[in-house]
Amino acid sequence: MIEVTTEIKIHASIERCFDYARDIDLHTQTVWKHTRERAVAGVTTGKIGAGDTVTFQATHFGVRQQLKSRIVQFERPLLFVDQMETGAFKSMRHEHHFSVCGEQMTCMRDTLRFEAPLGLLGWATERVVLKRYMLAFLESRNRKLKAILEQQPELNG
Repeated sequence: MIEVTTEIKIHASIERCFDYARDIDLHTQTVWKHTRERAVAGVTTGKIGAGDTVTFQATHFGVRQQLKSRIVQFERPLLFVDQMETGAFKSMRHEHHFSVCGEQMTCMRDTLRFEAPLGLLGWATERVVLKRYMLAFLESRNRKLKAILEQQPELNG
């Protein structure tokens, strides 16, 4: 099993960061364009919440695939966890942590744990290709999410 963690500071309230991070429409806008990722089942638009599922269809490494995840833990605005139910991985768990780290500043930390199928071949692929790929994927998405949050004014009330 591989674990990758990313951290980013966002000049926005913790509640806004939490809600934007679980917005399916924003998710599809902030992932790599070449993956053509879109939600095809479960919650396909708006915000995902406790117990909800979403199935994303995307192209990775030239292969079109689907991944269904369920929100298995939900503690607004501090944490939500999505866990793969079906997909290309043997297992996948994505923890989204949020904390206040200054005035109108939120620290967002993602921890992704995954295991590839195919025994020894999967073990090698995790270490040689997937760890770097998944880290770059998360970092890119989080930078785009930060830009969206910081470009839009904070609404009070």
